[in-house]
Amino acid sequence: MEAKKGIILRVYLVYLVFALFGLAIIARAFAIQFWEGEHWKMQSENQTLDYREIEAVRGNIFAADGSLLATSIPNYEIRMDMKVGSQEVFSEKVDSLAFCLSSLFNDKSANEYKKQLVSAKKAGDRYHLIRRNVNYNQLKKIRNFPICRLGKYKGGFIYLQKNVRERPFQVLAARTIGYAREGVNPVGLEGAYTKELGGVGGKRLMQKIAGGVWMPVNDDTELEPEDGSDLVTTLDINIQDVAEYALLTQLIKHNAAHGCVVLMEVSTGHIKAIANLSKTTEGSYYENYNYAIGASTEPGSTFKLATLMAAMEDGLIKPTDSVDTEDGSMKFYDRVMYDSHKGGYGKITVQRAFEVSTNVGVSKLINSSYAKNPQKFIDRLNSMNLNNQLNLEIPGEGKPKIKNANDPGWSGVSLPWMSIGYETRLTPTQILTFYNAVANNGKMVKPMFVKEIKQRGKVVKRFKTEILNDAICSKKTIDNAQRMLEGVVENGTAINLKNASYKIAGKTGTAQIANDKYGYKGKLSHQASFVGYFPADKPKYSCIVVVNAPSNNVYYGNLVAGPIFKEIADKVYATNLDIHKPIDFEPHLAKTSVPYSKHGYYNDLKKVFETLQIALDNKAQTKEWVRTSTTEKHVEIYDINYTSGLTPNVIGMGLQDASYLLENKGYSVRVTGRGMVKRQSVPAGTRIEKGNIILLELA
Repeated sequence: MEAKKGIILRVYLVYLVFALFGLAIIARAFAIQFWEGEHWKMQSENQTLDYREIEAVRGNIFAADGSLLATSIPNYEIRMDMKVGSQEVFSEKVDSLAFCLSSLFNDKSANEYKKQLVSAKKAGDRYHLIRRNVNYNQLKKIRNFPICRLGKYKGGFIYLQKNVRERPFQVLAARTIGYAREGVNPVGLEGAYTKELGGVGGKRLMQKIAGGVWMPVNDDTELEPEDGSDLVTTLDINIQDVAEYALLTQLIKHNAAHGCVVLMEVSTGHIKAIANLSKTTEGSYYENYNYAIGASTEPGSTFKLATLMAAMEDGLIKPTDSVDTEDGSMKFYDRVMYDSHKGGYGKITVQRAFEVSTNVGVSKLINSSYAKNPQKFIDRLNSMNLNNQLNLEIPGEGKPKIKNANDPGWSGVSLPWMSIGYETRLTPTQILTFYNAVANNGKMVKPMFVKEIKQRGKVVKRFKTEILNDAICSKKTIDNAQRMLEGVVENGTAINLKNASYKIAGKTGTAQIANDKYGYKGKLSHQASFVGYFPADKPKYSCIVVVNAPSNNVYYGNLVAGPIFKEIADKVYATNLDIHKPIDFEPHLAKTSVPYSKHGYYNDLKKVFETLQIALDNKAQTKEWVRTSTTEKHVEIYDINYTSGLTPNVIGMGLQDASYLLENKGYSVRVTGRGMVKRQSVPAGTRIEKGNIILLELA
């Protein structure tokens, strides 16, 4: 019995020991959790080391001429490890450091800086923030400030570099340049080429300290980052500037919702300018969406070119065929189609129907040609690539829509309404690519935004022009289409764009925009557009302009979009001598000892002749603007008589005199070449409209 009691006693003793041990564990856990938790948590964080990624310097984006469109600017964050360095040195130099920081940044008083530094020193802050967004020049000065000049290990000075993306031209082509941000859909070239631009990040050993902040352990980088590659775009910064200004001016004038412009090189597909502007809630305009690439809408009358080309390619119509536009209206089932010209055009040719953009004429031609087999019309449009996306490198391209005859939404009015650009959807860039193919004699090329990728100045990849369709139709159809487009500017709806210096070929478009709730009923807004190419006889550039919802009671394509096209075309023509017709140089006079003289202002010419001791035969009466005639022995002077309100003849003048005379008459003068005036775009004797542009060709 005694043995049994001894065993039970030992069991109870062991049980008691384990119970006490368990209670001790629970008590210790409780103490760690509620009394010592923060201490051990900080200790844990202080012991965390890891290799963290160092951001590589992002590559630059250049315009075609080397102008910088986007670049990375180094930006610095200044911090201090307050546990480093002696208290004696800190106390002696803190006043000077505070004064230097206050003088440099001019944001706080020296006393405020001192209070923060002293407080951080007392708290033993390992990663005290001094200032963010410090530039390189400021960093150089800070490194020589008291305490900071002692470095990281004696003074606790720490700086971290971050790269900030900057666009030197600010909003110019902002949406096309775009951005690449974590957690946000990629935009523009920055997003499309983020892998090439981004480079390869490096590695650095860092320590996690209180507050979850990572602090570099040392200044050495364990793995150097590899900087990103540079992009050389196709954009021409000067044309881009003109395009955006011309678009902005017209958007403001017509109080429009938004608009876009794209200019493309015909043979290569290089995009030379692309502008997108939309009205903000404050009433100003900003580039916040790429309508040229992303907005797929009903194109309206610009689609009529594809419509008539399809019928011509199928051998169903010719430009010389006739069509009766009747009274300008036509009923198809339960819907009536109208022309903008009340009363109609009567019986006219297909060519003329296109020039005046008659809805009735075009829809009658297509309905009579394809009513029994509408899918044949659709198939012909598709064969010209109108149903395909362009697969541009810039993300966000809108999808084209060419409805099939077996689609659920097909009705008896689909064919006639499709023929004039409704019940279809295309983006401005897709429409431009089609027109560009017509300018390029049938060869459809893909629009390009990037020419080259460079690494440290050396080309590592060069992009070639991609052909989407070698021939969208026969040469005969292309020839007819080109004549029709020239006719629109020479004799049709875009005659206001006609000029004497070079020919434009193109098509106006004015489309009604359906209301999301009520469709085409009630008050409608409009979309004005113009798309074409120039010079028409030897196309170099194609261009599209689309303006959405102009609201000042003017909404036709020739009046809203046309002037934007012409301003851009004039600028491009004036600055590209390679697209000018060769000047036929003719000898102005036989060889003589008397130098040739330009026409000009009488007093100036007289002074020059007297200084050079050239004999003068003055036959002028007005003593103002005169023309000269050089003979073997002297120069004869005659009056130039100008009629008020009519354009003067400035051929034979120097640029200074010609510009002075024309600008005082109200013209805006554009110039190409050097020397005296050889040609003027507005003929002498034309009635002057103030603000109009006149192009002077010098030779």
